[in-house]
Amino acid sequence: MSYSRTEIRVAAISAAVAAVMLAGATAQAEPKDSTLRGETPIDLKVGSAVWGQNQLLDFDPENPTEFQSILGEEFDSVTPENDMKWAEIHPEPDVYDFSGADAVVAFAKANGQEVRGHTLLWHSQNPDWVTEASDDWTCEEARDVLEDHISTVVSRYAGDIYEWDVANEIIQDTWDDGGVKLRTEANPFLKACSEDPVGLIGDAFRWAHEADPEAVLFLNDYNAEGVNEKTDAYYALAQELLADGVPLQGFGAQGHLSLMYGFDESMQANFERFADLGLQVAVTEADVRMPLGEDGNPTEEQIALQAERYDGMLQACLNVPACSSFTVWGFDDGHSWVPGVFDEGYATIMTEEYEKKPAYFALLDGLSDATPGRSPRTPPGLDK
Repeated sequence: MSYSRTEIRVAAISAAVAAVMLAGATAQAEPKDSTLRGETPIDLKVGSAVWGQNQLLDFDPENPTEFQSILGEEFDSVTPENDMKWAEIHPEPDVYDFSGADAVVAFAKANGQEVRGHTLLWHSQNPDWVTEASDDWTCEEARDVLEDHISTVVSRYAGDIYEWDVANEIIQDTWDDGGVKLRTEANPFLKACSEDPVGLIGDAFRWAHEADPEAVLFLNDYNAEGVNEKTDAYYALAQELLADGVPLQGFGAQGHLSLMYGFDESMQANFERFADLGLQVAVTEADVRMPLGEDGNPTEEQIALQAERYDGMLQACLNVPACSSFTVWGFDDGHSWVPGVFDEGYATIMTEEYEKKPAYFALLDGLSDATPGRSPRTPPGLDK
């Protein structure tokens, strides 16, 4: 009897979960230098989101907090979870607050990490001055505001950011009013330029490229993991932008998953079709949340399934050479955004006490299997 690679990995993950549950302290059995960044292939970045304003302003390289030490040891890429969103970095028309973003960049430099920029064009977390003024903007006024913002922010961090989420969540889902289409109602800039929203999107990429020609520029969205109606729309948009000479260079699937739903097995195929357009691809915001029992704890089955889902996303990335980064949206439950938004939890790879979950070890094993040491990834289909 033969077994597929997926079946073997699932069996290995299940065994790892059982070992963690029995040992209760498996993390202590791992070699101290066995870290995610230590096992990551040299052609891939493994990252975590972090909120600079809340977690890094007090960073002292000589005396880091436990959180800061783990962030520096485990990841070679960091993403500002909120610090580069409009409400934080551009709170007033003529006011920029770079303190949080600067803290993220300074931390990354101190720890030999790269930074993913997030995000320049989004319909959410905009300051009041944008949401209130946008109803009266002409397209030209909206363009001027957006160009100033992109040019100012991207040029400040030119050379410090390797990937930028330029346009985030610009396409609606099937369940949204009006179905899958560009967010020309919710996004204030696309709304003002609703007669030619694709033209505005293209110029957003051009402005970012002018400000930092070395950064790789991404489209990014949730529910964008597999082949579906939404990613079909992104695929068509990417083709249109590329045909117009827009410096679009990447497509990011956020990877915010829930155990309340199934796992889309077409994720690798989706990445492959965008890679065939000449784009890099990435998992940009991975977490796997779940409904919890009355005691607030997950079941063993949920823990095992979470590990499988994390591994499934990682394998889809590892199997596509164009996948340049794999980022978790925070590494511990104490700093997860999930409980504040969903009636779910336990979404990250570590507990509030920084105990490593089976999901962490699934990622560690997957990265280790992909490369002997820190060599480039073995091409898909070629066993070591």
